[in-house]
Amino acid sequence: MNIFRKLRWQLTLSYTLVILVIFDDCWNPNPKIGTQPAPKPGIHNSGWVQSPGVEVVNRGPSAWDRLENYVLDVIGTFADDKRILLWEMYNEPGNSANEIKSLSLLEAVFELAHSANPTQPLSAGIWFKNRKLNEFQLNSSDVITFHNYNSAENLQRQIVELKTLGRPLICTEWLALTRGCLVSTNLPVFAQEKVGCLNWGLVAGI
Repeated sequence: MNIFRKLRWQLTLSYTLVILVIFDDCWNPNPKIGTQPAPKPGIHNSGWVQSPGVEVVNRGPSAWDRLENYVLDVIGTFADDKRILLWEMYNEPGNSANEIKSLSLLEAVFELAHSANPTQPLSAGIWFKNRKLNEFQLNSSDVITFHNYNSAENLQRQIVELKTLGRPLICTEWLALTRGCLVSTNLPVFAQEKVGCLNWGLVAGI
């Protein structure tokens, strides 16, 4: 698969592109239909719900029929949409203490996404030190995405390591003032290394 060919036309467009996320292991582990928690002013993580939630993730394939329909419908519908930069299959798999139990769904969503044959690249960003999850995510991703809320020195080391994989890099979460991850120190690293970055939570109050 020629990943650079897939990205070429998207990166030259003048309008805003999006990265769409399919599943998520962060925050409220028990999603339900209806009124959701109200946003917390000044807090970029307001406690949104996970998708599909830990109970469904851990019940295994017997509970995933509706997930299969969801993935194939969404990716299949927008498989040629030039407004989509890439598909992020699963945000922070293994979060909320689920660890390796999220691997089976992670594998399944990649398989489903490939069967929908999107023109856009697929990815699943690495975010913590779980060898099995990271190995699968890095091997399966057309574009390497990652999270880094640490110092500029830590960020530099991670970028150098990830560049050995020979694929485009995008940091999809960064900027944590309380951890020394600053615009003044870390943004120059992204610029120097020519690595894309998304400001996760750039709102009043952080």
